[in-house]
Amino acid sequence: MKKINAFIFLMTCVVFQHYAQQPATPPQPDQVVREFLFGVQQHDREKVKSMLHPQVQWEQPGNNRLSGTKKSAEEVMEMGRIMGEWSERTLRLASIEQCGTNGNTVAVRLRWTAAQPTGKVLDVGNVDIYTVENGKITHARIYSEDIFQEDRFWGK
Repeated sequence: MKKINAFIFLMTCVVFQHYAQQPATPPQPDQVVREFLFGVQQHDREKVKSMLHPQVQWEQPGNNRLSGTKKSAEEVMEMGRIMGEWSERTLRLASIEQCGTNGNTVAVRLRWTAAQPTGKVLDVGNVDIYTVENGKITHARIYSEDIFQEDRFWGK
């Protein structure tokens, strides 16, 4: 019996060591995007930043103070901070609908809401296209269903 228990213990150690040496499989692109967006909904800045590649390219549409291409996770996080500040902390990711995945690219339909003390209201849908590589978002292209509403809300 002792020989059988020793054999089982030895085999368990061999199997454990084999799996411990295997490289971790990166999460699927849709899982990365879902986790990122849930972090946005929960205002978990650390989670959000951890899902972005340090040199992420983020294309923000429109002709307003926030428009243009952000070229790092730091710039994206700063844009998010400013959005929260300018909306008096009312900016909310109200809904997330997964549209589809194609390889490492994920399309998602979102609805954003916010209100400013001046009476300006934001209630707009977006389609965001995310590219994911090695478990990090490397590129985001944002499409707004009403860019004029966004431009009015965020201002020049």
